[in-house]
Amino acid sequence: MLAFEYGYATADPDTLVVWEAQFGDFANGAQVVIDQFITSGEAKWGRLCGLTLMLPHGLEGQGPEHSSARLERYLQLCAQENIQVCVPTLPAQMFHLLRRQLVRPIRKPLVIMSPKSLLRHPAATSSLADLSSGSFLPVIDDPRTPRGAKRVVACSGRVWFDLEAARAARGLDDVALVRVEQLYPFPETAFRAVLEAYPQAGTFVCAPGGRRFHYAGRPPAAAPASGYVSRHRAELEALLNDALETPYEA
Repeated sequence: MLAFEYGYATADPDTLVVWEAQFGDFANGAQVVIDQFITSGEAKWGRLCGLTLMLPHGLEGQGPEHSSARLERYLQLCAQENIQVCVPTLPAQMFHLLRRQLVRPIRKPLVIMSPKSLLRHPAATSSLADLSSGSFLPVIDDPRTPRGAKRVVACSGRVWFDLEAARAARGLDDVALVRVEQLYPFPETAFRAVLEAYPQAGTFVCAPGGRRFHYAGRPPAAAPASGYVSRHRAELEALLNDALETPYEA
């Protein structure tokens, strides 16, 4: 089916063609089409394609088979601006991303990673004004804009909502949460502009411009997610502690 959609999108560039996997791991069986056609067709044959892949992706305690759409595979396939990899967190972002895919003058395959839980998350909402105006934002600044923040946490996807809930519960007013909604091509200019708005933040979880990087996340594992809800929750709590409160050396 994915091979068919690739051919359809290539032959009819004025149509928004979307292939959605019910679970992200369904893309495993279509990997040969992704490798041989979608990510390399332009370089090999000069064939432009605007096919969109929508893959549910997010660690939500549902076990390894339902957790990961293998984001790392797509990032490994990125080169020479061959595809787009985005992780929208809001309805307006999703709308403007799909609209951009159809109206922009150039065709590039689009990979969208988005967990199912955001379909019904009470904080993942947008106003009608956000939908009727504006555009897709590759980087979203902290909506609270705590300019005096001493720590900036850069993240993508549903973990932002976990971090926001933990920050509010712990009363951390000196932490800013920045969402990177487009992972490739990486929006370096927009990312730098957001970080420069926090001059008091000496250590970033992720930062360019000579400031030290620190990774806060789950350790490497053979499976893409734990098969136990209790372990999943423990890993999430450790991640939140590391990102929000663990002191780092200057």
